[in-house]
Amino acid sequence: MIDYKGANFDIVLKRYDVAAQNQETPESVAKKMLPADPIFKKVAEEVLYMRFKTVGPVVAEALKERKPLDVINNGLVSGMEVVAKLYADHIYYLPEIMMAAKTMEIGIALAEKQIPGGRETKGLVVMHAAEGDPHDIGKNIAAVMLRSSGYTVTDMGKDVAVDDVVDEVVKSKPFLVTGTALMTTTMTAFPRVAKKLVEKGINVPLMAAGGAVNRDFAESFDLGIYSEKAPQTPPIADRIVKGADWKQVREDWDDIVGGI
Repeated sequence: MIDYKGANFDIVLKRYDVAAQNQETPESVAKKMLPADPIFKKVAEEVLYMRFKTVGPVVAEALKERKPLDVINNGLVSGMEVVAKLYADHIYYLPEIMMAAKTMEIGIALAEKQIPGGRETKGLVVMHAAEGDPHDIGKNIAAVMLRSSGYTVTDMGKDVAVDDVVDEVVKSKPFLVTGTALMTTTMTAFPRVAKKLVEKGINVPLMAAGGAVNRDFAESFDLGIYSEKAPQTPPIADRIVKGADWKQVREDWDDIVGGI
C-alpha cells in the first residue's frame, strides 16, 4: 500500500492560477496600469471604482487643464482598460463592468461636448446574439469594451433573425459583424449569415463567439473569425481597421490575442 503519511495535500491540490488571482486587488492592478499624470489618474479612478455620481465634476475639472480627447483616451478609457483587466482576471464581474461602463459613458458625453464635431469613431461594428438565442451577456460586455476603445456599436440585441442581420449589414456597412451563441442549436445561424453576405458580395469579417462556439467552428465557413472572450474583441477589431481581412485575422489570431 502507498504510505500517505507526511504528504502535504495543500500543495498537491493547490490551484496556482487561482492563488495568483487572489493576490491581486483592484488597487494592486491599478497601481500597475493607471496613468502617472495625476489629472488623468484621478479621472481613471472614477471609472475604476464606478463613481458614476462624481465622475461629472471630476471630468469637468480635468477639462480645465487637459484637452477633451486626452481626458477621454488617457483618463476615462485608461480606467476602463484596468476594469477589463480585472474582469479578465475574475476580480471584477458583470455588475462591475456595467457600472464602470456607465461611469465612463457619463464622462465621455461631457468631454465630447467640448470637441468640435464630436469624437471621431474608429469604425462601426454590428453586434447581435444568434437567432433563437436569448443569451446576450457576453455580447453586452464586448459592446462596452468596443465603445470604450473608440468604436461605434449597433447592438441588434438577442434572438436576431439571420435575414435581419444581413439587412443591417447591407444598410449600415460595418467593418465588422459579431454574433454570440450560448447554445449549439443556435450557433448554426452564423454560417447562414456568412453565406448570405458572400452571395451579396460582402466580405466583412463575421466574428463568432459565445459558450457554444470554438475556434474550429468559427473558422469552418467563409468570413468567420473567432473571439474566445470579450476582452479579445477590441484588439481583433483594431487589426481589421488597420487593413487585415478575415483570412489574415485567422493567420494572426494567436499574435493578436496573445497578450489578452
